[in-house]
Amino acid sequence: MRLMPTAPGARVLAFGGYQPADVVTNEDIAKTIDTSDEWIRSRVGITERRIASSAESEIDLAVQAGGKALAASGLSADAIDLVIVATCTLEAQIPNAAGRVAHRLGIDAPGAFDVNAACAGFCYALAAASDAVRAGSATNVLVIGTEKLSQWIDWTDRATCVIFADGAGAAVVAAAETPGIGPVAWGSAGDKSDAIIIKDRNSFLHQEGQTVFRWATTALHPVARKACERAGVDPSQLAAFVPHQANLRIIEAIARKIGAKDAIVAKDIVLAGNTSAASIPLALSRMIERGEVSSGDLALLLGFGAGLTYAAQVIEIP
Repeated sequence: MRLMPTAPGARVLAFGGYQPADVVTNEDIAKTIDTSDEWIRSRVGITERRIASSAESEIDLAVQAGGKALAASGLSADAIDLVIVATCTLEAQIPNAAGRVAHRLGIDAPGAFDVNAACAGFCYALAAASDAVRAGSATNVLVIGTEKLSQWIDWTDRATCVIFADGAGAAVVAAAETPGIGPVAWGSAGDKSDAIIIKDRNSFLHQEGQTVFRWATTALHPVARKACERAGVDPSQLAAFVPHQANLRIIEAIARKIGAKDAIVAKDIVLAGNTSAASIPLALSRMIERGEVSSGDLALLLGFGAGLTYAAQVIEIP
């Protein structure tokens, strides 16, 4: 058997993000439940979020974000041979999201599968894409995180309805002479899996907020530092830290402990809410659009959420 040559590295060529048009402010929510703008901002840091209409599915969101990333990459649809979609909010598990998204984007007969690692899903999918390229299993990969959390939220539950939102973010990963995606540092804490749960198809998302907060602010900064070590990068070299946009207090607590004092910290949570697997690529695409990071800069990504799962890697900004 003659093995095909493998790629020495993989890198991100481009990002793309998409949010629904409907903006829901804290004041809007306060009209229907017992809460206030001050209460929400002081606990989670959110001022507004985007909610998809009943006619807009998580597949629609993914197509929009994936199309933007593909256009920005300069590649044609027929150059993509693998599509990976990270999501935990499909209305039904069959068929998967990846095959449907690929078809609507005009990508013909790619490998296509979904990843459910909840809010860590994009980092898991990015690692799988990088490994597939380096192993020679794929040449160009479209990676998408997409969520329509609004359909899984009890809008009378103040503990969750103020936090979660809808959106999608995407990246195109391709072979490279030098690596632009560092080794992933990942893991899980299954003993805490009940902290974030949807009990069955007739239930809403339930979250034990204090349990998640304590875990995230104590257990995750070593994971972030391990990703830096595996990439051969000192935190002082980072231009950006892009964690999952779970809660502003969690983001700021982890950022302080990493030691990346000069890095810009993504705080997309303020205007986008928690969009689970979409939050990291969505936040990073907006940072690039605003010119807050430059091509070649190093960014540390850190995803974490239900499962409880977590993953981190260092990438070069395209």
